[in-house]
Amino acid sequence: MPASSRALRPWPRRRKPASAATAGSRLISALSAAVAEGTFEAAARWLHVTPSAVSQRIKTLETTVGRVLVTRSKPIQPTASGQTLLRVARQMQALMTEAGDEFEDDPMTGAAVISVAVNADSLATWFLPALAAVGPSLRFELRRVDQDQTAGLLRQGTVMAAVTMQREPVPGCTVRRLGRMRYRPRASPSFLATWFPEGVTVAALARAPLVVFDREDRLQDRYLRRRSRRRVDPPRHYVPGSGEFTQAIGLGLGWGMVSDLQSAAGNLVELDREGQVDVALYWQQWRLRTTALDRVTEAVTRAASQWLR
Repeated sequence: MPASSRALRPWPRRRKPASAATAGSRLISALSAAVAEGTFEAAARWLHVTPSAVSQRIKTLETTVGRVLVTRSKPIQPTASGQTLLRVARQMQALMTEAGDEFEDDPMTGAAVISVAVNADSLATWFLPALAAVGPSLRFELRRVDQDQTAGLLRQGTVMAAVTMQREPVPGCTVRRLGRMRYRPRASPSFLATWFPEGVTVAALARAPLVVFDREDRLQDRYLRRRSRRRVDPPRHYVPGSGEFTQAIGLGLGWGMVSDLQSAAGNLVELDREGQVDVALYWQQWRLRTTALDRVTEAVTRAASQWLR
């Protein structure tokens, strides 16, 4: 090729180097996706990269901070350092989102997403009315988990706030008491007549089927221990849905601990008027506050004062 032709050829384009902020965001995104999805493969599909790229980004991040951030297990679990880093990163992301919202003419264009962990019974009764009172300018991502497990999501930084049984604040969070939900042993009238013809005795409780939300649900066992003073293990149905749980009891599958807020459903009757179990609920939220999160907290605490004891 003549020299003159070579002179007319453009110089090869060089890729613009990523800024430190962009590179850091990619590393954090890889860590967040790996923890949320559970494997490098699933995280790679979410991020539209290869699994090796996800692994390499996390290794780079670990080298940068000098800490192991995840356990290479299935599912992948964050270490204590990984939880701290994720929590701080997501808090900063929330602040950046809120700052960006102030420049938007349409309040829903870049509306902040408030992620909250909440137990099934609260979600089925008082919690959604609380969120509805906030107004239309926010979006919500709700994680339904048992009230004694929500604190784990706060530690990981997966959620910004949680309805939880834990009264001690998670690192980086504040806590306030919401109130308590009261549960009582309830059953359908026909179930009561069939299984407890001579009253609620320990022998009858040892035989009568019961309904349990899932294998983490301890409410029925708490009542049984208090009532029997010994270990009893009656037949169990597992029904993992708040409405379905109450419906199963109303249909006569078994007895179960039903909250006072749900007692009207299914025409249920009490087995034992002295058998109540109280569950104290707390609101934990990030200590790094945002205007959006403050609005949610105000609505939640107002609703809790009306619904909970």
